[in-house]
Amino acid sequence: MTPVEAGLLVEYHFWARDRALEAVARLTQEQFLQDLGNSFGSVRDTLVHLYGADDVWLERWLGMSPASLLPPSRFPDLASLHAAWDQLAVRLRAFVAGLGAEGLERTISYRAFNGQMATLPYWQMLQHLVNHGSYHRGQITTLLRQLGAQPAKGMDLVAFYRERATA
Repeated sequence: MTPVEAGLLVEYHFWARDRALEAVARLTQEQFLQDLGNSFGSVRDTLVHLYGADDVWLERWLGMSPASLLPPSRFPDLASLHAAWDQLAVRLRAFVAGLGAEGLERTISYRAFNGQMATLPYWQMLQHLVNHGSYHRGQITTLLRQLGAQPAKGMDLVAFYRERATA
């Protein structure tokens, strides 16, 4: 993976996140918190899981090994989650931009949530972060439909590339 490709993946990740958050912003607070029986229950809980995963990966890249994700209760509403995620996005973008070609190939070791040590190159962890986000954004689309709400605009990677090509 080249630094340009890594940067594009990060931009795609936050572009798709923004589309999901735009759709979620149309929900009432009750809908945002409603437990729909999904993997993480509510739209809020699913979004906090996504934010938390981004946070955990960045913390790992910075040499720490968080033991768990953040509790959804830390974010009572979409505005608090969005503000925290925007700050995290700045830090994550800067970190990936600073890796360069050699940095993307470098491996790091971290402690997984199950206590086991794992070692991967940065580029593989970045691909996982983006893929994980796509998976859970798909769940958010389903949750929005279950609530009778309008889903987000298309969040496929190819839609991102097409939009960038016409911009």
